[in-house]
Amino acid sequence: MKILVTGAAGFIGFHLSKALLAKGHTIVGLDNINDYYDVSLKYARLNELGISKEDSEIYLKESASSTYKQSFKFVRMNLEDRDNLPKLFKNEKFEVVINLGAQAGVRYSIENPETYIDSNVVGFLNILECCRNNNIQHLLYASSSSVYGTNKKTPFSTDDNVDHPISLYAATKKSNELMAHTYSHLFNVPTTGLRFFTVYGPWGRPDMAIYLFADAISKERPIKVFNNGNMSRDFTYIDDIVNGIEILLANPPEKTADKPAYRVSNIGNGSPQSLGDFIKAIETSFGVEAKKEFLPMQPGDVPQTWADVSEIEKLGYSSSIKIEKGVQEFVEWFKNYHNI
Repeated sequence: MKILVTGAAGFIGFHLSKALLAKGHTIVGLDNINDYYDVSLKYARLNELGISKEDSEIYLKESASSTYKQSFKFVRMNLEDRDNLPKLFKNEKFEVVINLGAQAGVRYSIENPETYIDSNVVGFLNILECCRNNNIQHLLYASSSSVYGTNKKTPFSTDDNVDHPISLYAATKKSNELMAHTYSHLFNVPTTGLRFFTVYGPWGRPDMAIYLFADAISKERPIKVFNNGNMSRDFTYIDDIVNGIEILLANPPEKTADKPAYRVSNIGNGSPQSLGDFIKAIETSFGVEAKKEFLPMQPGDVPQTWADVSEIEKLGYSSSIKIEKGVQEFVEWFKNYHNI
């Protein structure tokens, strides 16, 4: 298929693009390469896809890489660009759109709310309009486990009420799900919301806990352990996330007599791990014990996440990567990337 992947220079978008290209799909990757974190990491990911930094500055520059035989193009653009995004859809004639482009980060949303509305709400509306007007067969888009807020019932199910977000980031993701439902209902655009649970792995974002911990340990600085370590997360390795997206891509939702072609799906490990165990896995991979600075809970954070993955398991999904192996893979990449 011909697929638009937004956020292609991002962590998940990069891995997904690579996997889809390996399966023979034609990919147009879109990203605005903003400076939320070090852009050199974004350029390095694009370089792995055959796009040089110089190429990434050019609109719709084709890859010169023989690896993917001209099946990957890159576009530098904001999602909220109401002039050029419709032109891109018209020119490229996508069959499927996977929207992973968004302003990420819970804590950053507290200090920079406008950025989230521009990218995650206005930008997503632009994506929906383009899908509506170009007969897109299936729109998959990044939601987040953060929509569950402080839900007490575990594991978190897509049937749970998620009307009480505790960060603007989570609120924008919930709004995406509501907007997608509207377009599925009114215009019959098949949509799938992807509620990701604490994704980690090689090429991950520098603001993620595992990256921050690895960076501090490598520089012999104390790691910051929030809520005094009394947290657990449904840590999900990037390969499992990509596998989940590919399964949902191959099984689009169908319209029935009583509901539109709309769904949201958890993609997680289905087995939460304590933050302490996660830190131990990082320490084991480095072969040192980390110095720790215990701190209170941060605003917008939650004590626990736990994904109910029973629905996606019915489609053939299973989470296969344990944190010991996943963390080791990340640390090996981290050392290599930073020449440690």
